[in-house]
Amino acid sequence: MQSIYADSFLLKSTEKAHDLEHRRKINFNIGKYNAVVPKGKEQFTDLMRVRELAKNRKWDAIEHLDLYLTQFEEQITKRGAKVLWAEDSEQALNYIGEICAEKNCKTIVKSKSMVTEEIHLNNYLESKGIESVETDLGEYIQQLDGEAPYHIVTPAMHKSKEDVAKLFAEKLGTDINLTPEELTLVARKNLREKYTQAEIGITGANFILSDIGGIAVTENEGNARLSAAMPNTHIVIVGIEKMLPSINDLGLFWPLLSTFGTGQQITVYNSIITGPRQEGETDGPTDMYVILLDNGRTNLLANTKSREALYCIRCGACLNACPIYKNIGGHAYETTYSGPIGSVITPHLRGMHDYKHLSFASSLCGNCTEVCPVRINLHELLLENRRESVVEGESDFSEKFAWKLWKQASLNRRLMNQGTAPIKNWVVNKMLKGWSAQRAPIQFPKKTFNQLYKEGKKK
Repeated sequence: MQSIYADSFLLKSTEKAHDLEHRRKINFNIGKYNAVVPKGKEQFTDLMRVRELAKNRKWDAIEHLDLYLTQFEEQITKRGAKVLWAEDSEQALNYIGEICAEKNCKTIVKSKSMVTEEIHLNNYLESKGIESVETDLGEYIQQLDGEAPYHIVTPAMHKSKEDVAKLFAEKLGTDINLTPEELTLVARKNLREKYTQAEIGITGANFILSDIGGIAVTENEGNARLSAAMPNTHIVIVGIEKMLPSINDLGLFWPLLSTFGTGQQITVYNSIITGPRQEGETDGPTDMYVILLDNGRTNLLANTKSREALYCIRCGACLNACPIYKNIGGHAYETTYSGPIGSVITPHLRGMHDYKHLSFASSLCGNCTEVCPVRINLHELLLENRRESVVEGESDFSEKFAWKLWKQASLNRRLMNQGTAPIKNWVVNKMLKGWSAQRAPIQFPKKTFNQLYKEGKKK
């Protein structure tokens, strides 16, 4: 039986594909991205070699993840941070709830983090009566609108400046004619007040550094730095796959992430955090917690064919390149991680039965693999997911029957040649209703290959 998530995906993707205004906005914003990325790539004299080096470093990090995680914990603990291991989202949320209760927390400032979206942190904090404020401008816009992030890097990519002005007017009482610069100043004023009120700041991490026990964060607004430094307690929630073996790897990964994420040579703010405030230091948090989240990642780690999906550095390049994403947008996927990378990892993180349909939401054009900075074979992994769904028994009777019949016919030339083209067209299109619902009907040629071959020989 098809999952409710698959039914919802079909409904939402069909609706968005026919929404020309939505497609205009997303393609306009992706067009701006496409215009600047080639310029950013010019900083690399041999880009393919750089991408290959990055893939090799991530291979090392993932293949020896147990050792690097242990080293990371040892190093950052020496400087006073507390490391907590969370097997799933429930355990991670419980940790945060306990810390909030201990600190008598009423307000939290939170920088952009896909992992906190993954565990639905804001909903959890709201249920505890704790105000959680998104401080990244795009995330702040989405929170005001009651929507999840639309894109891994650009949370409000589907909104125009007019949409944002209207939203601010409705929610904050501002003039609907404010310019983007004026709207940004309004958000800045509101958020600065929250930084001074918050008892806890929560961030994610772009990378975790094993050799020094460090958290690496890269951003353009400075909100992550403020969220980490101003409140008395700093909580980092990060997936275990964000590991890099050494601080020296940042010279490779930070430029790659910025170029493929936003087209910049390097982002504006780059921070390495190795613990709470030390003796003799005058600022920074007095307490720091690092929650290392599994939440299904070890399922991918155990899968030797799909393991390389853990190399992802969350740049969003595959989303911007994907012809499916560019037409249906991020919300149709109904997952934290959308686009090609989301379609690859979500069935492993949240269950093949509920999310196998995402692996079929692809043209298999290979553009996602072409643009990936760490050269993950995304289109091949989408095919692997399809294969695994069949092996796990997730294909229905009609699908199995159709492929069995097709196999038998394909292996028997005499059987293939039987029947006229109209009869074959009727039989096949009747069997493949799901195919022809979104595509032109299959049309067999009037003459078989054998007939054409014999006629050719006679001539």
